[in-house]
Amino acid sequence: MTSSHSLKLIRYLVAYVFIISGLMKLVDNELSNYFISLGLPFPIYTMYIIVILEISCGIFILLNKKVRLAVVPLIIVMIGAILITKVPSLHLGLLQFSFNARLDIVMLVLLFILYFRSRI
Repeated sequence: MTSSHSLKLIRYLVAYVFIISGLMKLVDNELSNYFISLGLPFPIYTMYIIVILEISCGIFILLNKKVRLAVVPLIIVMIGAILITKVPSLHLGLLQFSFNARLDIVMLVLLFILYFRSRI
């Protein structure tokens, strides 16, 4: 598989994850309630901002339009997700934290790959 094919696959996978994640926050009451329970300021508005970012940036990445610009807000979202939902599990030990944060870290790495490998 060539580098361009690998990058295309990464784009499709990242877009899939963020578009579905954004949509699920809208349709799954349990997921939206969990989001609201995180103690963020203005939780409903914050959730809708995150939903809009995940879906719109995911679509830009899927369509290969402004990929470098689209990944920046998603990198911020992922760092925030790790800090808010995963770092608190550090008191359980590094292994438990690593397990809890594994998918977030993978998504963050894929976003950085897209950022550094994509054209503006």
